[in-house]
Amino acid sequence: MARARFSRQPAELRRQSLVEASRRALATHGLAGASVRVICAEAGVSPGLLTHYFEGVDQLILETYRQVGEQVADAMERAVTEAPDGALDKLRAYIAASFRPPVLDRDLLSVWVVFWSLVRSNESIRRMHEDIYGLFRQKLETLMREALAGQATDTKVRLSTVALTALVDGLWLELCLDNPSFTAEEATAVAIEWLERMLGTA
Repeated sequence: MARARFSRQPAELRRQSLVEASRRALATHGLAGASVRVICAEAGVSPGLLTHYFEGVDQLILETYRQVGEQVADAMERAVTEAPDGALDKLRAYIAASFRPPVLDRDLLSVWVVFWSLVRSNESIRRMHEDIYGLFRQKLETLMREALAGQATDTKVRLSTVALTALVDGLWLELCLDNPSFTAEEATAVAIEWLERMLGTA
């Protein structure tokens, strides 16, 4: 394999190529197979380059998690921005975005499972997980509160957000697995129907 000529690339591009290679390696090989050698081979660089930009594989995986979480959040936020101005329309759009690419992606599930597996054993990953899911729940709760327009207690808004998050996560997980028994469109309809019944708008 020809040696990549990284001297012509800005440092940030070199660093980003390792993050993208880490994501591909995690999706293909899982945590056990995502070694320095595998990731650097995926990126087309020598193993020494990884430790030039990161302290080690753990830090690279942490940065990969941060970027994956950011990309998902950006896709969800874009769906809200592009929705009509009504609070309920924006809430529906936020939910529906979970069942469309780039959020609905089997490779994303493979990577996400690796991150989940590290939450209890890696303190940095745990904190990152709390930040990523905290922002997601905060956004969903804000949209829920706006859709309810003061017609529910804070407790009801919070618990409704927890329930809706669990429903969406479960449907998303099933869709990302092989041969689901329902379609993305059906998952969207189920989640939105539950939402509208809970809001009393069905």
